[in-house]
Order: sequence, then C-alpha cells, then structure tokens
Amino acid sequence: MTILITSPCPDSTIQDQGIKDWPIWTCEPSTFDWTYNDQETCLILEGEVTVTSNGGVTVHFGSGDLVVFPKGMTCTWEVHKGVRKHYRFGD
Repeated sequence: MTILITSPCPDSTIQDQGIKDWPIWTCEPSTFDWTYNDQETCLILEGEVTVTSNGGVTVHFGSGDLVVFPKGMTCTWEVHKGVRKHYRFGD
C-alpha cells in the first residue's frame, strides 16, 4: 500500500476538488496508531508529520502537501508540529 503525496498541492487542485469546503481536523504533537477503513485525502494546512506503514515504509509531509492514504492501511503517525488539515474520506 502506498501513501501518495503531492508537494506542494497546486491551487488548481484545491479549487477543482473543493478542498477548502472539507472539514478540518487538528492534532497536537503526539504519536498514535491508525487504520484507514476508507481512503483518506487530506491537505495539510499546518504542521509536520512522519507516517510509518506497518510494512515499514516511512514518509514525511507537512504544510502545503496533499496526502492520500489507501483504504486498509495500518500505520503509525508521529506528529512533530501540531497539525491542521482539511480531510475527506472515500474515493
């Protein structure tokens, strides 16, 4: 399973997908495990994160990045700087 990152996310993508209308999620610096029951697409507004999949693949992303997590992925989030993101579940 692959985490897709577009860095930085183009303004045209933000407008075309209506990302500014998506809900916002925030998280203080922390480490936690997560399983994606559905695909998640998110635009990182603030923060820095390292995610390590159970398969051992590690990715780093932050402000301005568009990130897509596949359905079924189990991973560990390490939030280095508080996160604020728009998010959407589903394809």
